[in-house]
Amino acid sequence: MAGSQHPARPGAARQSAAILLFRRSEDQTEVLLGHMGGPFWSRRDEAAWSLPKGEHGPDEQPADAARREFEEELGLPLPHGELVDLGSVRQAGGKVVSAYALAGDLDPRDVRAGTFEMEWPRGSGRIEVFPELDRVAWFGIEQARPKLVSAQRAFLDRLRDRLE
Repeated sequence: MAGSQHPARPGAARQSAAILLFRRSEDQTEVLLGHMGGPFWSRRDEAAWSLPKGEHGPDEQPADAARREFEEELGLPLPHGELVDLGSVRQAGGKVVSAYALAGDLDPRDVRAGTFEMEWPRGSGRIEVFPELDRVAWFGIEQARPKLVSAQRAFLDRLRDRLE
Protein backbone atom coordinates (compact mmCIF):
# COMPACT_ATOMS: atom_id res chain seq x y z
CA MET A 1 0.00 0.00 0.00
CA ALA A 2 2.31 2.63 -1.30
CA GLY A 3 0.22 5.58 -0.21
CA SER A 4 -0.55 4.28 3.25
CA GLN A 5 2.82 3.18 4.63
CA HIS A 6 3.69 4.58 8.02
CA PRO A 7 7.05 4.27 9.73
CA ALA A 8 6.79 2.06 12.77
CA ARG A 9 8.37 2.82 16.10
CA PRO A 10 11.51 0.72 16.60
CA GLY A 11 10.45 -2.62 18.05
CA ALA A 12 6.74 -1.90 17.56
CA ALA A 13 4.57 -4.27 15.54
CA ARG A 14 3.16 -2.81 12.34
CA GLN A 15 -0.54 -2.00 12.74
CA SER A 16 -3.22 -2.54 10.14
CA ALA A 17 -7.00 -2.04 10.22
CA ALA A 18 -9.73 -3.73 8.21
CA ILE A 19 -13.44 -3.83 7.49
CA LEU A 20 -15.23 -7.18 7.24
CA LEU A 21 -18.27 -6.25 5.16
CA PHE A 22 -21.06 -8.81 5.44
CA ARG A 23 -24.57 -9.33 4.14
CA ARG A 24 -27.22 -11.76 5.30
CA SER A 25 -29.92 -13.65 3.50
CA GLU A 26 -32.40 -16.15 4.88
CA ASP A 27 -30.04 -19.07 4.39
CA GLN A 28 -26.52 -17.67 4.81
CA THR A 29 -24.15 -14.88 5.73
CA GLU A 30 -21.68 -13.74 3.08
CA VAL A 31 -18.47 -11.76 3.55
CA LEU A 32 -16.59 -9.57 1.09
CA LEU A 33 -12.96 -10.55 0.48
CA GLY A 34 -10.27 -9.25 -1.82
CA HIS A 35 -7.66 -11.37 -3.61
CA MET A 36 -4.23 -9.84 -3.02
CA GLY A 37 -2.72 -8.33 -6.14
CA GLY A 38 0.79 -8.53 -7.47
CA PRO A 39 2.98 -11.29 -8.85
CA PHE A 40 3.39 -13.25 -5.60
CA TRP A 41 -0.33 -13.97 -5.33
CA SER A 42 -1.37 -14.24 -8.99
CA ARG A 43 -1.46 -18.05 -9.12
CA ARG A 44 -2.69 -18.68 -5.58
CA ASP A 45 -6.25 -18.92 -4.35
CA GLU A 46 -6.13 -20.65 -0.99
CA ALA A 47 -4.89 -18.33 1.79
CA ALA A 48 -4.44 -15.54 -0.79
CA TRP A 49 -7.50 -13.44 0.07
CA SER A 50 -7.80 -10.74 2.70
CA LEU A 51 -10.16 -8.27 4.28
CA PRO A 52 -9.77 -4.81 2.72
CA LYS A 53 -7.16 -3.34 5.06
CA GLY A 54 -4.13 -1.16 5.35
CA GLU A 55 -1.48 0.11 7.71
CA HIS A 56 -1.82 3.03 10.04
CA GLY A 57 0.40 4.91 12.41
CA PRO A 58 0.12 5.27 16.18
CA ASP A 59 -1.65 8.62 15.84
CA GLU A 60 -4.65 7.19 13.93
CA GLN A 61 -7.45 5.25 15.58
CA PRO A 62 -7.87 1.76 14.07
CA ALA A 63 -11.57 2.31 13.25
CA ASP A 64 -10.74 5.52 11.37
CA ALA A 65 -7.94 3.74 9.51
CA ALA A 66 -10.26 0.85 8.63
CA ARG A 67 -12.80 3.26 7.10
CA ARG A 68 -10.09 5.11 5.15
CA GLU A 69 -8.43 1.94 3.91
CA PHE A 70 -11.72 0.39 2.78
CA GLU A 71 -12.31 3.39 0.52
CA GLU A 72 -8.69 3.52 -0.69
CA GLU A 73 -8.47 -0.19 -1.44
CA LEU A 74 -11.86 -0.57 -3.11
CA GLY A 75 -12.37 2.89 -4.59
CA LEU A 76 -15.90 2.93 -3.17
CA PRO A 77 -17.50 4.71 -0.22
CA LEU A 78 -17.96 2.67 2.91
CA PRO A 79 -21.61 1.68 3.33
CA HIS A 80 -23.39 3.48 6.18
CA GLY A 81 -23.80 1.61 9.41
CA GLU A 82 -22.34 0.85 12.79
CA LEU A 83 -18.91 -0.77 13.02
CA VAL A 84 -18.70 -3.80 15.29
CA ASP A 85 -15.27 -4.33 16.85
CA LEU A 86 -13.94 -7.84 16.10
CA GLY A 87 -10.70 -7.38 18.00
CA SER A 88 -7.20 -7.99 16.67
CA VAL A 89 -5.01 -10.82 15.41
CA ARG A 90 -1.29 -11.09 14.83
CA GLN A 91 -0.40 -12.34 11.35
CA ALA A 92 2.56 -14.63 10.66
CA GLY A 93 4.79 -11.70 9.68
CA GLY A 94 4.09 -9.96 12.99
CA LYS A 95 1.62 -7.35 11.74
CA VAL A 96 -1.31 -6.77 14.11
CA VAL A 97 -4.64 -6.44 12.28
CA SER A 98 -7.69 -4.89 13.96
CA ALA A 99 -11.00 -5.60 12.23
CA TYR A 100 -14.51 -4.18 12.31
CA ALA A 101 -17.61 -5.87 10.94
CA LEU A 102 -20.14 -3.82 9.01
CA ALA A 103 -23.46 -4.94 7.52
CA GLY A 104 -23.73 -3.66 3.97
CA ASP A 105 -23.74 -4.54 0.32
CA LEU A 106 -21.86 -3.56 -2.80
CA ASP A 107 -21.35 -4.91 -6.28
CA PRO A 108 -17.77 -6.23 -6.72
CA ARG A 109 -17.91 -5.11 -10.36
CA ASP A 110 -17.93 -1.50 -9.11
CA VAL A 111 -14.62 -1.86 -7.26
CA ARG A 112 -11.75 0.29 -8.52
CA ALA A 113 -8.81 -1.06 -6.53
CA GLY A 114 -5.92 1.08 -5.41
CA THR A 115 -2.45 0.28 -6.72
CA PHE A 116 1.09 -0.14 -5.49
CA GLU A 117 4.48 -0.04 -7.18
CA MET A 118 7.32 -2.51 -6.88
CA GLU A 119 10.39 -3.56 -8.78
CA TRP A 120 9.41 -6.48 -11.01
CA PRO A 121 10.98 -8.74 -11.90
CA ARG A 122 13.20 -8.46 -8.85
CA GLY A 123 16.60 -7.04 -9.67
CA SER A 124 15.44 -5.77 -13.08
CA GLY A 125 15.36 -2.08 -12.14
CA ARG A 126 11.87 -1.84 -13.68
CA ILE A 127 9.05 -0.48 -11.55
CA GLU A 128 5.68 -2.05 -12.24
CA VAL A 129 2.24 -1.01 -10.98
CA PHE A 130 -0.09 -3.67 -9.54
CA PRO A 131 -3.60 -3.53 -8.07
CA GLU A 132 -3.67 -3.94 -4.28
CA LEU A 133 -6.61 -6.30 -4.80
CA ASP A 134 -6.94 -7.91 -8.22
CA ARG A 135 -10.47 -9.18 -7.62
CA VAL A 136 -13.17 -8.88 -4.98
CA ALA A 137 -15.98 -11.36 -4.31
CA TRP A 138 -18.65 -12.42 -1.84
CA PHE A 139 -18.26 -15.78 -0.10
CA GLY A 140 -20.28 -17.74 2.44
CA ILE A 141 -18.41 -17.90 5.75
CA GLU A 142 -17.35 -21.54 5.33
CA GLN A 143 -16.33 -20.95 1.71
CA ALA A 144 -14.30 -17.91 2.81
CA ARG A 145 -12.35 -19.74 5.51
CA PRO A 146 -9.73 -21.51 3.31
CA LYS A 147 -9.42 -18.48 1.06
CA LEU A 148 -8.41 -16.06 3.83
CA VAL A 149 -4.86 -15.73 5.08
CA SER A 150 -4.83 -17.94 8.16
CA ALA A 151 -4.71 -15.35 10.97
CA GLN A 152 -7.71 -13.46 9.56
CA ARG A 153 -9.90 -16.58 9.76
CA ALA A 154 -10.49 -15.75 13.44
CA PHE A 155 -12.54 -12.74 12.29
CA LEU A 156 -15.02 -15.09 10.59
CA ASP A 157 -15.58 -16.93 13.88
CA ARG A 158 -15.96 -13.68 15.79
CA LEU A 159 -18.48 -12.39 13.24
CA ARG A 160 -20.48 -15.62 13.44
CA ASP A 161 -20.50 -15.41 17.25
CA ARG A 162 -21.80 -11.83 17.12
CA LEU A 163 -24.56 -12.74 14.67
CA GLU A 164 -25.87 -15.75 16.61
